Amino acid sequence: MKHLHRILFLLILTLTACAPAEPEPTVEPQATLTPIVIYVTATPQPTQTPSITPTPTIAITSTPSITPTPTISAPTMTANKQAHCRYGPSAAYLHAADLYAGDKGIVRYRAVYSSWLYVQFDKINYSCWVAPSVVDVVGDVGTLPRIEPDLQRIGSNMYGPPQNVQATRNGNEVLITWSQMKMTADDDRGYFFEGFVCQNGAYLWWTQDFPEQTITSFSIKDEAGCPAPSYGKLYTVEKHGYSLPVDIAWPPPP
Repeated sequence: MKHLHRILFLLILTLTACAPAEPEPTVEPQATLTPIVIYVTATPQPTQTPSITPTPTIAITSTPSITPTPTISAPTMTANKQAHCRYGPSAAYLHAADLYAGDKGIVRYRAVYSSWLYVQFDKINYSCWVAPSVVDVVGDVGTLPRIEPDLQRIGSNMYGPPQNVQATRNGNEVLITWSQMKMTADDDRGYFFEGFVCQNGAYLWWTQDFPEQTITSFSIKDEAGCPAPSYGKLYTVEKHGYSLPVDIAWPPPP
């Protein structure tokens, strides 16, 4: 399912770049939520298989010289303010490191669903994600490949995934509930939601953290009218990392 959403997103993004500009839909803000909006302006069409033209045989009369391929340097960056580096490409992910103005590093990748950058800082021995607004970049990040975070590589979660995760719909509101995961006060980082929802015709990538284990429900607006189905998954979060996700059985819109 996750792979399907990524393919649909990349196809939609490609078609959107070729479509005429349309007014952006108005998305109602939700308190404490951090959506990344993906505007859909075209319906994906099947790709046609091109015909194959036979390649003519070329007679080689001499051995061509080989021109070395120039090495392209990765973009570099410098932090321009005090900020957080995180384990994923939005502010809803766990804190990974503190950044201070002047910290330097190399930009390795960019995110699939947001503009955040995956950076290897000189001062730490692991990479993490930063918002582009907190760094000054030298080089073209547009040439970098896009990746998604692998949350299972971050430490080890001792508590396991959330239990009894359910979703019920009342019109355009989806209520998601789960059982409390008992964690020590020191370990407790609550829960993390990642999903895709449809609002006002816009397909949104949505991330939200719930910082305390006693929070066991939340409601989110989700409507019909988008070219891909809504979807969500929930993690238990403790200070050592994320659990395996629980895929939410998402009720379709009316």
